[in-house]
Amino acid sequence: MRNVFGVDVGGSGIKGAPVDLERGDLAQERHKVLTPQPATPDAVAGGVAEVVSHFGWSGPVGITFPGVITANTVRTAANVSKKWVGVDAARLLGDRLGGLPVTVVNDADAAGVAEMRVGAGKGRKGTVILLTFGTGIGSAVFVDGHLVPNTELGHLELHGHDAEKRASTLAKEDEDLSWSHWARRVQKYLAHVEMLFSPELFIIGGGVSRKADKFLPLIEGIEAEIVPAQLQNNAGIVGAAMVAAGR
Repeated sequence: MRNVFGVDVGGSGIKGAPVDLERGDLAQERHKVLTPQPATPDAVAGGVAEVVSHFGWSGPVGITFPGVITANTVRTAANVSKKWVGVDAARLLGDRLGGLPVTVVNDADAAGVAEMRVGAGKGRKGTVILLTFGTGIGSAVFVDGHLVPNTELGHLELHGHDAEKRASTLAKEDEDLSWSHWARRVQKYLAHVEMLFSPELFIIGGGVSRKADKFLPLIEGIEAEIVPAQLQNNAGIVGAAMVAAGR
């Protein structure tokens, strides 16, 4: 298989495209729909089907999900309906896609797989942590290139709150924080994660990675190298396709 379809399900949007596995990039321009509110299993499945059908796709599909996934079953649901918990997401989505083979993976884990294979983490050994900043904060932890799945470090407690409630890009927007103010929050979060895991490299992903020059130079006191994700907001789509292809 050269191409596999990837879908990235987020709290605000569902986007997808065929992925060229050899190049590690989108084979066509992605298509996006808004995540339905409330983001129930049936409603989100409809959005996924709309994205996939836009391309007339009929092969394997990899789909990210914002929560813990074990054996294709949802264990936690962040920024989508709690009705997802306990759902066999691969079966539900596969049925909605007319029986296409579906693989479901944690959203940040998918982004991390892509960045480690073809992006900012390619060839890096030791402990590498990708953090996606968006509606929440997702995380993917790698040790010598091997994924430690479902780490969910956005839910670490920081100053009495889930870290993502303070340092996500949604928090920046909701509180109308300046780049410098938000960078200080991100810095405190990175310092906390660094204290726990001592990584050699932080990769900063999510849509905000396109504006890395606005805030990364403002972050101080972190020993690990900090770089923006190279695949930016396409990492989830690419990684989902890679996981579905067994790469």
